[in-house]
Amino acid sequence: MAGISFTEGSGVNDSVFGKCQAPIRMFIEKRGEAFEQMSMLKHLFDINDSRHFGETIGSMTAMKGFQPVGENGEYPVDYMQEGYKKVLINMTWKDSFSLSREIIDDATVMDLRRQPEAFTAGYYRTRERFGAALYANAMLGNTAMTFRGKTFPTTAADELCLFSKSHPSILDAKFLQSNQFADEFSEDALAAMESAMQGFKGDTGEVLDVHPDTILIPNVGELKRAVLAAVGSELDPETSNNAINFQAGLWNVLVWNYLPKTIGGKIKRKMIRNADGVTD
Repeated sequence: MAGISFTEGSGVNDSVFGKCQAPIRMFIEKRGEAFEQMSMLKHLFDINDSRHFGETIGSMTAMKGFQPVGENGEYPVDYMQEGYKKVLINMTWKDSFSLSREIIDDATVMDLRRQPEAFTAGYYRTRERFGAALYANAMLGNTAMTFRGKTFPTTAADELCLFSKSHPSILDAKFLQSNQFADEFSEDALAAMESAMQGFKGDTGEVLDVHPDTILIPNVGELKRAVLAAVGSELDPETSNNAINFQAGLWNVLVWNYLPKTIGGKIKRKMIRNADGVTD
């Protein structure tokens, strides 16, 4: 939450505060819109408004589906049951700044924009750093992270780390799936991961029809070159007859400056997000 208060001197009409209020407010709004356009958060998180202390996000398992019963057969009774659920506790974020009368008297309007500009930039930078920290800690396998003195979970609804090799089905604890993969980035590794994600199954064993479409990487030159070379060309430059590159046009590449360049001492080669908005 970010708040800015403009106060005019009591009983003073057309004061210097009043003259500065409108242009500074307009400046802050424009800066905020610019930061929103550059933010990666809208591509990586499901962001919703809330007026409550917390919410519970849950799911339901799939039905088993239709069964052959023969002529005039009885209708089988299908059912669903509750899946994993997670309680989200909302956190209030605050900051403030003040402009003294001395600053108002001594500064120009351009000078008065510096603190509001820094305040606005600080708000959006904090959001980006927080989001990147969540991803970085999840990639390290941590189930929680500490940010600005507060602890935040990085777990999925099954209470395991978001990226885990052993996410269980709520119906069968022995049925485990992995959404954590590691390999040097290459076209072969990308194709293998895409196939693995497309094979993800739900709690009842049904194929989920996952369609990965986004590659998220840190701002590392060699990695950007490798990724864009793999997905950005319609032809394969490594072959003498320029074979068709089937990965071309399938991926959105996001380069996030706030993501650590190294994870656990190594460059994190890739992370992929599903087209349906669920991060894997």
